[in-house]
Amino acid sequence: MTTPPVGRRERKKAATRQAIADAALRLFLEHGYDRVSIRDIADAADVSAATVFKHFTGKEALVFDQDEDRESELIAAVRQRAAGRSILDALRQHVLDIWLPLAAHPQMADYTNLVDSTPELRAYAERRWTRHTEGLSAAIADETGVEHDNFACVALARFVLEIPTLARGREDRRAAVEAVFDILTNGWEPPGGPTAR
Repeated sequence: MTTPPVGRRERKKAATRQAIADAALRLFLEHGYDRVSIRDIADAADVSAATVFKHFTGKEALVFDQDEDRESELIAAVRQRAAGRSILDALRQHVLDIWLPLAAHPQMADYTNLVDSTPELRAYAERRWTRHTEGLSAAIADETGVEHDNFACVALARFVLEIPTLARGREDRRAAVEAVFDILTNGWEPPGGPTAR
């Protein structure tokens, strides 16, 4: 199956959206979220304020411009996994392939600090996270043939979505990701071995 070519208009819209997001993030990191207005972002991206709102629902959405893609990629990892591959193995590979390179990006520490130090952005991120939990758990439920509100599917989705946060401060992020998925796959064992139970 071939993907239809993207037209010039779609490419231009995508480029404009990316220019706005890039300008916003640069300004937020340089000046702080609260000190940057939509007008500042529009000027930096050489567009009108109306154009900013055509591409983004609000100021917070500019910080999380890749969020929709992240959720659809997670769902695709579950739904489009190879035959015979478990959901957990597919999600493990997805997190290793997608999140580890993002975590290593030179701006990631500044970006994380921006979100963590801005109450408005922390609250927005939590709301988005909850929404991602619903989408991912629904995909897991569909693949396992249970109702969307199945608690085990919701819990698994939430645990998987928390892995980047849990692994973020670790020296060896890959080992941390692998350790969490090992717990999800095999169950928890006390660090001191069976005698520590």
